Amino acid sequence: QLQASGGGLVQAGDSLRLSCAASGRAINRIVVGWFRQAPGKEREFVAAFKSNPSYADSVKGRFTISRDNAKNTVYLQMNSLKPEDTAVYYCAAGAGIITSSMRQGTAYNYWGPGTQVTVSS
Repeated sequence: QLQASGGGLVQAGDSLRLSCAASGRAINRIVVGWFRQAPGKEREFVAAFKSNPSYADSVKGRFTISRDNAKNTVYLQMNSLKPEDTAVYYCAAGAGIITSSMRQGTAYNYWGPGTQVTVSS
C-alpha cells in the first residue's frame, strides 16, 4: 500500500517535497517511481529509484528522488517549480522491474492515490 502526501499550491520558483510511504514491502527491495498527470494530458514518468535514480528530462536538475529505508518512505524533492509542473502526482511501486522499464507506468503493480501540485505563475 502506498500513500502519497505533500502536494499543495505554490508559486513558480518555490519548492515542495512529496512523500510516498509504503507498507507491506520494504522499499529497498522494490522500485518506487513518481508519475504525474496534468489535466487533458497523459500520465508521464517523473522519477524512479532502483539502484540509481532516473529522471525525466523535464525535471532533471530540479527534482531529486530519495528514500529513507528506516521510514520505508520515498521522497521527491521538487525545486524551482514551474507552472508546467502542475499535475496530480502519483507514486507507484513494483518488484522485479528492469531498468529499461522503469519509465513505463505499466511496469508498476501498485499505485497510491495522487497528490495535487499546483504551481502558479
